[in-house]
Amino acid sequence: MSGVYTILLLILSNIFMTLAWYGHLRLQQTGVSSNWPLIGVIAFSWIIAFFEYCCQVPANRIGFTGNGGPFSLVQLKVIQEAVSLCVFVIVAKILFTDQSLHWNHLLAFALIITAVYLVFMK
Repeated sequence: MSGVYTILLLILSNIFMTLAWYGHLRLQQTGVSSNWPLIGVIAFSWIIAFFEYCCQVPANRIGFTGNGGPFSLVQLKVIQEAVSLCVFVIVAKILFTDQSLHWNHLLAFALIITAVYLVFMK
């Protein structure tokens, strides 16, 4: 069950991360933050990133084999990267409808998903 909790927390963490990293661009496009100074944008992103860390740190603690979880350190990192890409694609399609994915993007994502498979091979 700790593996499920780990992945759910990683998904939630990456939603916050993606919003912290790219959400301010959407706010700028809509005019909400167009006049914000850069330090204001950074502070806003860090507030969102706080919630990312509130999910990421427990996910790693729960999931790590050293704490009784099912995943090695390398497996945790590769899972996190794959989750990050999946969340990014969904959030980007929702917030940035003018951005499109091309075949090379999809191939790159598929190769990263393949990395997840490879890292779990014995």
